[in-house]
Amino acid sequence: MSLIYDEYGRPFVILKEQQAKSRVKGLEATKANILAAKSISQIVRTSLGPKGMDKILVSADGDVTITNDGATIMDRMEVNHQVAKLLVELSQSQDDEIGDGTTGVVVLAGALLEQAEKLLSRGIHPVRIAEGFEKAGEIAIKTLADISDTVPFSSDNLEPLVMTAMTTLSSKIINVDKRRMAEIAVNAVVGVADLERKDVNFDMIRMEGKPGGLLSDTELVNGIIIDKDISHPQMAKTIKDAKMCILTCPFEPPKPKTKHKLEISSKEAYEKLYQQEQDYFKEMVQQVKDSGANLVICQWGFDDEANHLLLQNGLSAVRWVGGVEIEHIAIATGGRIVPRFSELTADKLGKAGVVREISFGNTKERMLVIEDCANSNAVTILVRGGNKMIVEEAKRSLHDAMCVVRNLIKDNRVVYGGGAAEIACSLAVSSYAETIIGVDQFAIRAFADALDDIPLALAENSGLDPIKELAAAKSRQMKEKNPLIGLGLIQEAAEDGSHAADMKEIGVFETLVGKQEQISLATQVVKMILKIDDVIIKGAY
Repeated sequence: MSLIYDEYGRPFVILKEQQAKSRVKGLEATKANILAAKSISQIVRTSLGPKGMDKILVSADGDVTITNDGATIMDRMEVNHQVAKLLVELSQSQDDEIGDGTTGVVVLAGALLEQAEKLLSRGIHPVRIAEGFEKAGEIAIKTLADISDTVPFSSDNLEPLVMTAMTTLSSKIINVDKRRMAEIAVNAVVGVADLERKDVNFDMIRMEGKPGGLLSDTELVNGIIIDKDISHPQMAKTIKDAKMCILTCPFEPPKPKTKHKLEISSKEAYEKLYQQEQDYFKEMVQQVKDSGANLVICQWGFDDEANHLLLQNGLSAVRWVGGVEIEHIAIATGGRIVPRFSELTADKLGKAGVVREISFGNTKERMLVIEDCANSNAVTILVRGGNKMIVEEAKRSLHDAMCVVRNLIKDNRVVYGGGAAEIACSLAVSSYAETIIGVDQFAIRAFADALDDIPLALAENSGLDPIKELAAAKSRQMKEKNPLIGLGLIQEAAEDGSHAADMKEIGVFETLVGKQEQISLATQVVKMILKIDDVIIKGAY
């Protein structure tokens, strides 16, 4: 805005175009924020449940990702709106804390905001809505704990863990082979878990993917798999009772760290230099042999000279192994990472029962398998699939399943899926609303309606009549006083045409902590969005 004068000395004001509209305040700001967050929620809503749709995400570089994992969709979308970014962070929080339920938490937040918008239109203050949602959220979380079941499991009886993992995998691309995949996820987690302390070390589980083969070719290896091969074709491809030295120093003569120029003026000087270089190589190889090693794992590359000398001395070698893989190998084999050849001793060697190179089909693709490690806890899942996108999605799906198994080991209480838990919470919150006097009652009722949005979305994505299915499940819960009735979307319809079924009989259940975290996080984010009444952008004024 600027003040200027005309030729007669009269002042007048020039306003920049659209300046009056550039800043949104008060109720308009709250409604604009709700609209932005709802639009993000609508994107992932169709991906919810066992019949949810997949999304294709194309990056700026042209990389294609096909997924229905909520956290991945939100992460790969380039969201610019400030409030919409809160929902991206919401799904990320759910993924970091629980590992599953990333789509459901965003859908629930979107449903709560939709209900909040209706209440705002009726003149209810945003703070009163936020307070009502908070009270209702506490009731819903308490109800979940009341209707939860404890599933006993042990190292001899892993079936409850497998069933929970199968529920998670129902909505994933690998659900065609979900029983086998669930067993792989459970065995991987149990392999690295301390069941007495209820502790799981996820760092000991590696996932490697290799396009080609079938999804059913995916296997669990008790050891480490790295995407490298033996450096020389004539070296031994299978090393039994392997003693490996793990090096982070290059297999070559040391280079001076100062700028230098070397002039060789005679044949004798050249031969002397050549001989010195040979002596360096021989000394390095001899130090490896003296330590008792029969396999060299090197973080750096080495030239053909060093490769040939290692072959002559009967040592197999692997080069260009990444830093993360080096650490995993050291942990799994009980070895020490050695930064200098002079520090190499027998007690720093890693030990494994067998190290072998495996090849795939008629391609030149090879991988190295390190089995029967000294620290037997390390496991690797080798994921196969028709193409790179399927392999990557299978890896994400298995990660979700393993997170759910880990959560169940830490806290073995479960609630039942198919919308059963949400319907039970909705009924409990509605009953609680009857006891409240004042404006908060409207917000608490709205929270109950928002909870119904999850079973509605599940039915909608399965091509069923959402209102009819929800009404049938809700009426059966109220008649039978059974909080286990949900939508059996993968079952045949009942006599009345609805899919309402007992989720315990079908075996669809989710971890209690995951469901509680969903409601808690969604409520917190919605409260935060409702309390924003002004958006101030730097440089806009």
